[in-house]
Amino acid sequence: MKKLIYLSLAMLLATSLACSKGGDSDPLNDPPTNNPDSGPDTDPDTPEPSAVSYQADIAPIISSNCTTCHGDPPTQNAPMSLLTLEQVRSAVENRGLLGRINSTSDPMPPTGRLPQSTRDLIEEWVNQGFPE
Repeated sequence: MKKLIYLSLAMLLATSLACSKGGDSDPLNDPPTNNPDSGPDTDPDTPEPSAVSYQADIAPIISSNCTTCHGDPPTQNAPMSLLTLEQVRSAVENRGLLGRINSTSDPMPPTGRLPQSTRDLIEEWVNQGFPE
């Protein structure tokens, strides 16, 4: 009787271990997906960053938060205008704009830091090479 119980437990254990593998699909023989971006270095669960453009995304942020002082001409002792893509790009590259919008002690705008999502969007635009 004990042999029958041990044999049953052994078979149950073997069956459960065989089923825990998660499927009988062989990844080497699976048909390829039609995703050109998938490959050994991509994570299918990580979304691709969407394209950020100056006209669609950044200009409205600058217009609603910066041009009161950084207009043409600049007012309130602002050192430069931020009305065009070239002016904003120059402010990022030469005047530390990203540091100022992220500053906790001396933020731009002076009324308070922009929301994190807005600052992240500006940084993503910069990381994408300042697309128009």
